[in-house]
Amino acid sequence: MLLHARRGAWWDANKIGLSPPPLETPDGWLLLYHGVRHTAGGCLYRLGFALLDLEQPWRVIRRSDDWVFAPELPYERQGDVNSVVFPCGWILDEATGVIRMYYGGADSCLALATANLSDILAYLRTCPVPPPRDRPGMTI
Repeated sequence: MLLHARRGAWWDANKIGLSPPPLETPDGWLLLYHGVRHTAGGCLYRLGFALLDLEQPWRVIRRSDDWVFAPELPYERQGDVNSVVFPCGWILDEATGVIRMYYGGADSCLALATANLSDILAYLRTCPVPPPRDRPGMTI
């Protein structure tokens, strides 16, 4: 395993899971993953990023400390499964550098979010480098 659920009050403290396939970027393989934190009010589903080495993809270069996407709008908060966003796929438009993420909102609709790859990579560069792992493993 490359990433483990963190202990404590982290946004991805209780469960993590891979979302769409990684995207190849100049800085490494970009992962989008979902994290679940159990609270007295129920489960919180949020999304974060990790960056893997291009040549040694079992090596995690960076991992976001903060979540970057969460259910906020009514169609993400009310539906078959309330307050859940779950990425279904994403594509990178290499000409513009725009990432389009297709995701489910509250398990009731499909939606689209966009971001600039350069902004995501700049954010990840500010995140701490995780401790090295002893051996290669499988993805989250």
